[in-house]
Amino acid sequence: MKIPIEISARHIHLSEKDYEKLFGRNSKMNVLFKISQPGQFATKETLTISNKDRKIENVRIVGPPRKQSYAELSLTDSHKLKMKIPVRVSKSDLKRTPKVSVSNGDKIIKIPAIVSKRHLHLSTEQAKRLKLKDKQIIKIKVKGERGLIFDNVVVRAGDGNWLAFQIDTDEGNAAGISGKMFGEIIK
Repeated sequence: MKIPIEISARHIHLSEKDYEKLFGRNSKMNVLFKISQPGQFATKETLTISNKDRKIENVRIVGPPRKQSYAELSLTDSHKLKMKIPVRVSKSDLKRTPKVSVSNGDKIIKIPAIVSKRHLHLSTEQAKRLKLKDKQIIKIKVKGERGLIFDNVVVRAGDGNWLAFQIDTDEGNAAGISGKMFGEIIK
């Protein structure tokens, strides 16, 4: 089965409380465009991420609001910020992670930062059809001029997910991924 590949650029997930701290009381996220996972979207709003005198501007927020705020960055971003940011499964493993400053003008909060571990989103039904289980570790092969096999891919199966192999910009560049491309599961 062909698995669609998506490059997930750096982004921020915010709780409703933190969103209001940065954008004002009763502020709501404004949808710029919908993304592949059901109910999720990129917002029109962007923020600046910083560590001491280093910063990355115009970082997109992905909604809807989460229970906990956190930033998903790449290893290249980690180097730019001069921080050791760990590779973790997003939203479920935020303990003992370094914090970055996130700002909207003079409004600043600190949130955990991770490099998201490469993962395969799929619905419960899709997982059953492909004989995969949530948290299973698989490999995904990508063909092409810079084709490679991605090892240590975490399966994220559950209701509310839809089939997509998500990697960060560093990984996408390494594999020469551009436009609409597909991978193949290797168990």
